[in-house]
Amino acid sequence: MQKLFLDYGFDKKIVLDEEQSRHIAKSLRMKKGDMITVCNGNGTDYGCIIEEITKSGVTLSVCYEQASQSEPDIRVSLYQGVPKGDKMEDIIQKCVELGVFSITPVLTKRSISRPDEKQAAKKQIRYGKIALEAAQQSGRGIVPEIKSMTDFKTAVNKCDADLIILFYEGGGESLKSIIRSSEAESIAVFIGPEGGFEKEEVDAVLQKGGTSATLGKRILRTQTAPVAALSAIMLLTGNLE
Repeated sequence: MQKLFLDYGFDKKIVLDEEQSRHIAKSLRMKKGDMITVCNGNGTDYGCIIEEITKSGVTLSVCYEQASQSEPDIRVSLYQGVPKGDKMEDIIQKCVELGVFSITPVLTKRSISRPDEKQAAKKQIRYGKIALEAAQQSGRGIVPEIKSMTDFKTAVNKCDADLIILFYEGGGESLKSIIRSSEAESIAVFIGPEGGFEKEEVDAVLQKGGTSATLGKRILRTQTAPVAALSAIMLLTGNLE
């Protein structure tokens, strides 16, 4: 069933705004009597029937509500080394589909792309739209937060996950052994940009209590590594069953 996220309150009747109405009527080509799921972004789904489609908007009637069944029981926060070009957009899209809880773009020593404050703010708006679209497409119960771009030291210092994993091409423990020996409810994943992490950055995560991990003997691209890591974590924690 198609899903829409609304950032405003609603009761038994929902009158969609112009953009959402256009999406329903024009893009999805839905009609009166069709069912659609509306989500408030807090993990509750509302089953709705399209009551009316007019030039002024689309009106929905709430038929039932239930807790979202699509959210994983592990919260994975991705700290992604800022890559070149538009790779971050693909990373956000795929990781939202896979169940990530939040994504923080991180400027590391080897980050080539270094947007200024104005550019970063503009990108964050764009990233938020991509996350919303991916959450709707994949039927998520929340829209994962795309946080402000930050430097590596700040990201590590503010990280408060139960389990912190840094994927390092220089080697580390197997992800399977790390996950299976942990009862963590939240996991932070650090992925480097093109060129990976410098040794001092790895040491900073280890000093924080994190673990260095490997994704096998092959070196993955910066846009491939977070998708592989998140897929593996979701599988190992039973969230791809």
